Amino acid sequence: MCRWEVPEPLATADVRTEDGTRILLRRHGNAKGPRLVLSHGNGLAIDLYYPFWSLLADRFDLVVYDFRNHGRNPLSPVPSHNVATFASDNEDVFRGITRHFGLKPWIGVFHSLSAVTILHHDPPGADASALVLFDPPIYATSGDPLEVDRMCQRFRKRTSRRQTWFEHRRHFAKVFRESPLLARLLPGVPELAGRVLLRPVGDGDGFELRCPLDYEASIYEYFFAYIYEPESSTLTCPVKVIGADPTLSFSFLPSLTLGGMTTVDYDFVPETTHYLQLENPNECAAILVRFLERRGFA
Repeated sequence: MCRWEVPEPLATADVRTEDGTRILLRRHGNAKGPRLVLSHGNGLAIDLYYPFWSLLADRFDLVVYDFRNHGRNPLSPVPSHNVATFASDNEDVFRGITRHFGLKPWIGVFHSLSAVTILHHDPPGADASALVLFDPPIYATSGDPLEVDRMCQRFRKRTSRRQTWFEHRRHFAKVFRESPLLARLLPGVPELAGRVLLRPVGDGDGFELRCPLDYEASIYEYFFAYIYEPESSTLTCPVKVIGADPTLSFSFLPSLTLGGMTTVDYDFVPETTHYLQLENPNECAAILVRFLERRGFA
């Protein structure tokens, strides 16, 4: 079986947000290359995306980070766990990257929740040279604008019923592997999830989720309020959207109109769902690199 092992970073640095929350930055890849800044989707961690971003490490200077209450970051109070706070945290993160790793133009590479969060900045994508957004959950492929909210509420209810404690990491990997939503994952990704999405329980008895379920569910509850299709005039940099297969369930479109589609550079990866970077990372990386080369960033 394939075993994905996230390497030790070249460097790490702590960023403190406005309310004192700690966010850990990690630097990987080629420090002399163009800089990519990467983050993740709701309830996940950027280390889970290693099968994708490892393909970029030889060529790019990679700075990866988790949102507050995710991944390698400590827990902060649940009332601060929302998209508006994440967007504010990003401002501290981006300044921290320059402070700790040097001033350099950077391209944001964001999936799902982190893609929506970067679009919530005013203006969207401020400070980035370009944005590459993987399947931002803006419009459902059904064409019904309210379907995303209905989907979020289904996920909220389903999340609140999920298991919170696991006797061992293998147990979590089995649950992850058997989820119908995750049926297309690459081999070894469920086991990677068991290593990067869990933390030992304080008393040493088993494992718990690094992002607690009530935190994850709270994002789904109000997520629709933060989803919107940005006006082309507000975008301050080139934007590439790489979507899941629109013929499959659990995938999204960046617009419902032809005019909106032409505002951004849009591609999709056939036979993938919303978790496309964990299903076909090679094609996701290839599309990203072609976009950056065409735009003169790589």
